[in-house]
Amino acid sequence: MQGQRYYYLIELQYLGFRYHGFQKQPNVKTVQLVLERTLNYVLGHKDHKVLPSGRTDAMVSANQAYIELFVKEELDEQVFLKDFNHNLPSDVRAMSIEQVDAKFNVILNPKIKEYLYLFSFGEKNHPFAAPYICHINDHLDIEQMKKGAQLFQGRHNFQNYVYKPSEMTVLEREVVQCELVNNDIYTASFFPKQSYMLRVCGPGFMRHQVRLMAGALINLGRGVHTMEELELSLTQKREEPFTFIAPASGLILNSIKF
Repeated sequence: MQGQRYYYLIELQYLGFRYHGFQKQPNVKTVQLVLERTLNYVLGHKDHKVLPSGRTDAMVSANQAYIELFVKEELDEQVFLKDFNHNLPSDVRAMSIEQVDAKFNVILNPKIKEYLYLFSFGEKNHPFAAPYICHINDHLDIEQMKKGAQLFQGRHNFQNYVYKPSEMTVLEREVVQCELVNNDIYTASFFPKQSYMLRVCGPGFMRHQVRLMAGALINLGRGVHTMEELELSLTQKREEPFTFIAPASGLILNSIKF
């Protein structure tokens, strides 16, 4: 794309259950694929570019995500938003659009991302709940898990909570908030009577980091891991890596603050 360009920040929501993640990949349906196909139709051309605020894994949903759209023509924002939503599938929604300047960077500008991990245990859930909430068959010690969640707060080396890091991966990360509470945000008539939510907030996360943290806490609740093991995992490399990555369908990118 050369010449005059216009930059737009678009806020999105999507249910990730039937998608192979956000990022476009060959031969599979992704959120980026349906966004770009819809943009091709609505704009009437392919001379545009989409840059996401981040990438979610297969089956992960987003209550608030963003893309930056680069186009050559200035858009009538409200007309575009209406047409865009009209042509998007029912599990993807554009919430807002605003013009930004060339200095704005949708990847670097976000300050805090909030992830929620929803889960329940005990009696099996209604099948309709499967896209939104992870079910654990075993009994969980929730009070122990609440204490364990607090260990993650602060700046730590999360080397035990990343999937296949590269040599360039920055392992030291800051978790601004980590708490396990009753889920009173996402509810439905077919949800279990009692469900829980792990809330994790921070400026940036590595691949599978939040799901590995959730998995370690679930195994703490099961009695597979001890509190001491969790404490040590934040100060030294484990000889036996954590292998339980909590199922993706319980994870929601809940908000992004700029």
